[in-house]
Amino acid sequence: MPTRRAVPGARPEALFQPPPERQPLAARMRPRTLEEFTGQAHLVGERGPLRRAAARGHLSSLLLWGPPGTGKTSLARLLAEAVGAEFRTVSAVMSGVAEVRATIAEAQERLALEHRRSVLFIDEIHRFNKAQQDALLPHVEDGTVTLIGATTENPYFEVNSALLSRMRVWRLEPLADEDVALIVRRALEDEERGLAGMYGPRGGVAMAEQPFEHLVDLAGGDARQALNVLEGAVALAEDEDHRDGGRVSPTLADVEAAAQQRVLAYDRAGDGHYDTVSAFIKSLRGNDPDAALYWLAAMITAGEDPKFIARRLIISASEDIGNADPRALQVAVAAAQALDYVGLPEAQYALAQATIYLAVAPKSNRSGTAYGAAMADVTGRGSLPVPNHLRNAGDRRMKHHGIGVGYRYPHEYEGSDVKQQYLPDELADRRYFHPSAEGSERRIGELMDERRARREAGPAKRLPQPPGSGMSGIGDGMKANTEARKRLAKTQKDDADR
Repeated sequence: MPTRRAVPGARPEALFQPPPERQPLAARMRPRTLEEFTGQAHLVGERGPLRRAAARGHLSSLLLWGPPGTGKTSLARLLAEAVGAEFRTVSAVMSGVAEVRATIAEAQERLALEHRRSVLFIDEIHRFNKAQQDALLPHVEDGTVTLIGATTENPYFEVNSALLSRMRVWRLEPLADEDVALIVRRALEDEERGLAGMYGPRGGVAMAEQPFEHLVDLAGGDARQALNVLEGAVALAEDEDHRDGGRVSPTLADVEAAAQQRVLAYDRAGDGHYDTVSAFIKSLRGNDPDAALYWLAAMITAGEDPKFIARRLIISASEDIGNADPRALQVAVAAAQALDYVGLPEAQYALAQATIYLAVAPKSNRSGTAYGAAMADVTGRGSLPVPNHLRNAGDRRMKHHGIGVGYRYPHEYEGSDVKQQYLPDELADRRYFHPSAEGSERRIGELMDERRARREAGPAKRLPQPPGSGMSGIGDGMKANTEARKRLAKTQKDDADR
């Protein structure tokens, strides 16, 4: 910790709250108002639902779900203050039912004597077992307390459904780098609570651009981690007397040592980001699982957004593999879903699994090239008219104009296939998709060739249709259902009007 100057008039240490000079930087820099709260604009921005609810003095029980350092505790406290409620906090890690009941009893007394509401904040609420969560139900339901829970785990898996049904779940996202930078800069410049005043080293702190940006990168959207690393780096710099114009100036090495993480040649916002992901994609395309795994590990270790990696895997599955192995897209999407469900670090296994599968899968870019050729015709020729026999005749009288006339229903023919024109007249003979001989695409090509040969051999044989077959029966059934529902609604309305 940086050396502290004596604070004139400092109060004796409170029973439960250490004085500011004993608090870590992250605790001192908690936002004091909703206007000072950084990030989560979708919730507490100018038009955010929580911001508007607090402005109306209304706060219902809710659950804040998000990764560490995104402001869950601070937001709960600020919401309670905004509606004039007493704020009480319980940690699910250290407390049990007895502490919760004592807090609720206090809230009941406050409501009866002072007519003042209470907000009970339970951090890591997913650590309460079912019995502990059930103990909250009656008091949340009758309004004795407004419950705000916070969790880093998926609440739909970890929180009792009965309790969850009485709360609104709000998702907090990792802070953007710009938000983390703002918080760090505020801590550097704040004279009342930050490092520029009595709680910082003599002379203040000056931080060069490179260590500053790397500290923000390392934080990975976690404001608490950013401020903890900043405080540690300042202490190291002060101990080593790293100064710039009299101010303590942490170096890149100080940031690295404080974070206990080696500086990687990777910048999520610069060339390193694009070079590394380029190497990753080209390794997948080039059938090299070892190289692909290396670049995956480099991105994860450097703090790359794992959702970005998952998106690149999905793109690669369609762009470079396509129908040579249709399962590749399923594997990539499943990895993205696994990331959403379990998060890092566990989702690294799913990302690695998908990376290996895509790297060794047969490759074909024919789906993309076929779509590109079709797009070229659309942009070059415009949207051409739909042939009459493919158009929808919503009214039987339209058939007098040739609309919908002549269409042949493939399921009524042998092989569920019949020769007819599907492209616009100007492109009737155009062929976009040319399957490769790789993987499953070889079989797709064989099926296309077989159908082409049957069509050229002569007219398709029409199959006898069983009595009452056809799609019209389904339509008639749906029409009857609609009419029945209308009759029922009319009967209910008539009964209500009597």
